[in-house]
Amino acid sequence: MPAFFMFEFEIGFLGLFLTSFLAATVIPIASEAFLIAMLSMGYHPIVCLFCASAGNTLGGWLNYFIGRMGNPYWLKLFGASLEKIDNWKKQVKKYGYWMALFSWLPLIGDLLGIALGFFRVSLIPSFILIFLGKFLRYLIIIILFNYI
Repeated sequence: MPAFFMFEFEIGFLGLFLTSFLAATVIPIASEAFLIAMLSMGYHPIVCLFCASAGNTLGGWLNYFIGRMGNPYWLKLFGASLEKIDNWKKQVKKYGYWMALFSWLPLIGDLLGIALGFFRVSLIPSFILIFLGKFLRYLIIIILFNYI
């Protein structure tokens, strides 16, 4: 039986999952560095890819739900005018769930996920594109470091 199917779920994979999850929130953690360290220690690249992608995707979905709990007009409490709020809403609606593809970007990606939920962009397409963007980012990292 191939070694891939016989791996034990080690604490390293759980650590990668949790690091990737937290990195998708506003906590500044470099999950990519953790991933590269694990790969350099000989952890299986495909398992690492799925652990990192799953954790980071769930963190991105959490951002969406945090945004979804908000009301765009609460921004008035922070000094934003109704005109500015409506302009932001139009921009988010203009690009819609396609913005979710960029949720992997440092700093701005977290805000994009929150904005998607905040302005009630379609749930399922947003979730699929959040996953796709985050999966492709980790896949590219693994390929660039020649682990696949």
